[in-house]
Amino acid sequence: MAGQEARGDELAADAARVAHERRLRLSRSVRETRDRLTSTSGFKPAYDHELLRLYAEHRLGGSLALFLLVSLVGLASSLWTGGYSALIWTFLALTIHAMNLAACRRFLASPVNPDTQRRYRIIFTLLDFLFGVSWVLNINVLVDVGAQGAGDFSLFAMLLVVAVFSMLAASIPAAVYASTMPVAGIVVIQYLIRGEAQDLVLAGLTAGAEAYFVMVANRLHVSAVAALEARGQLDSLIGELEQAKAKSDEAARRAEAANLAKSRFLAQMSHELRTPLNAILGFSEVMKNQLLGKHIVPAYGEYAGDIHDSGQHLLNLINEILDLSRIEAGRYELNEEATNVVHVAEECHHLLKIRATGRGITIHDHYEMGLPKIWADERAVRQICLNLLSNAIKFTPQGGEIWIKVGWTASGGQYISVRDTGPGIPEEEIPIVLSSFGQGSNSIKSAEQGAGLGLPIVKGLIDLHGGSFTLRSKLRDGTEVIVTFPAERVMAALPPVGDKVSLQPEMTGAQHASESRAR
Repeated sequence: MAGQEARGDELAADAARVAHERRLRLSRSVRETRDRLTSTSGFKPAYDHELLRLYAEHRLGGSLALFLLVSLVGLASSLWTGGYSALIWTFLALTIHAMNLAACRRFLASPVNPDTQRRYRIIFTLLDFLFGVSWVLNINVLVDVGAQGAGDFSLFAMLLVVAVFSMLAASIPAAVYASTMPVAGIVVIQYLIRGEAQDLVLAGLTAGAEAYFVMVANRLHVSAVAALEARGQLDSLIGELEQAKAKSDEAARRAEAANLAKSRFLAQMSHELRTPLNAILGFSEVMKNQLLGKHIVPAYGEYAGDIHDSGQHLLNLINEILDLSRIEAGRYELNEEATNVVHVAEECHHLLKIRATGRGITIHDHYEMGLPKIWADERAVRQICLNLLSNAIKFTPQGGEIWIKVGWTASGGQYISVRDTGPGIPEEEIPIVLSSFGQGSNSIKSAEQGAGLGLPIVKGLIDLHGGSFTLRSKLRDGTEVIVTFPAERVMAALPPVGDKVSLQPEMTGAQHASESRAR
C-alpha cells in the first residue's frame, strides 16, 4: 500500500509538472504572437528598439568613413562638373549626413517607447532617402556633362553608395531601399535611354548589383534578429536560473531552519519524555516484581508488566529517533576503540535467541576464526547487529531460518551478513524501506508493526565508519543485508616481544586474511 501511494504521488507530481510546462509554453506563444502584432517591424517590440539602436551605432561608428567618402567623391567629380558644382553637392550630402548623425544621437539618448521608435524609424528612412537623392543629383550632373569617363565614374559611385548603405542600414530594411533604390534606378534608366547594346548590358548588371546588395542587407538583417533572439533567450535563461537559485537558496535556508528547529525539538522532547519514562519504568518494574508486597488482584501484576514493556518500547523508539536525527545532522560522534566483531555478533545472537525460539525461528551462525579486532564504535556495531537480527526475526514467518555470518571481505575488511527466509521486498520498494519511517507493503502485511528506523540507522552508522551497506532481496525468497567495514579499520597484530625485537612492518588486514585462510 505504501509503495502504491508513493507511486501514485510520483505520477501526480509528473502530471502536474507536464501541465505546468504546457501552460508556460502556451503563455509564451500567446505573448510572442501579441508582441509581433503590436510591433512595427514584425518582431518583438524589444527587437524594434535594438534594431534601431544597431542602426544608430553603425551610422555613428562609420561617420568618419562616410565623411571621407563623400569628400573624395565630390573632389573626384569636380574633374568633370567643375569645382563650384562639386562643392555644392558635397555640402548638401554632408549636411544630410550631419542631420542623420544628430538624429542618431538623439535617439540613443531618448527613452524607450513605441512612439519614439516609430518616429525615429520614419526619420532615419527619410534622411537616407534624401541622402540617396543627393547622390542621384551628382550622377545626373556627371551624365549630363557627357565627358569621357564620366559615365564610368557614375557607375562606380552608384555601386559604392549601394554597397556602403547596404552595410550601414541593414538593421532597417526600409532605409536600405530608400537610400539605394533611387541611385540604382536612375543609373539603370540612363543606360536604357542610351539604347546601345553595351548600355543595355550595363543596365542589367546595375539592376543585378542592386538586387545582390539588397539580398545581402536582408541576410544581415535576419542575422541581426537571430542574434537578438539568441541573446534574449540567453537573458531569459539566466533570469530563470537566477530565480531558481534564489528559490533554492530560500528552500535551503528554510530546510536549515527546520532542521535546527527539529534538533531543538528533539533535544527538548528527549528530556521531557525520558524523565517521566524513567519513573514509569521504575515503578512498573517494582509493581511487576511485587517488591512491596503481592497484589490483591493478580491482573494488576500483568498490567504492570504490560506498562513496563510498553514504556521500554517507547524508550527504545525515542532512542532510535534521536540516533537517526544525530546521524542525519552529522552530530553522531563515534567512540572508537578496539572491537571484536565476532564477540559482538555472538552477544546479539544470545540476546535475541529466546525471542527467535519463541517464534519457532532457527538462527544459524558462521564466524571465520582468527578475525582480528577492528577500530570502531562498539556500541554502534552492537546496534547494527541487533537491528539486523531484530528485523530478520520480525519479518521471518514461524518455522523460518536466519543466518548470521562474520568474515573477511575480498579487500581485506570485515563484513556482517544477516539473511532470512522472510517474504522479501519488491525491488521498487527497496528505496522506501531504506528511508526514514519507510515500510514495505508486503512486510507490513506479514510482520509486526515497526517504526521503520532500523535499516536507515544501520546504513547511517556504517557510513560513519566508512563502510558499505548492501540490501539484496527477492520476493518470496528472503532478504539479505551485508554491512562491511573497510580494511583501514582492521587492526594488524603486533609481533611478539623477544630478546631481539625485529623492526618489521605490521601486517595489513588483507595479509592477515590470506595467512588466516592458509592456516
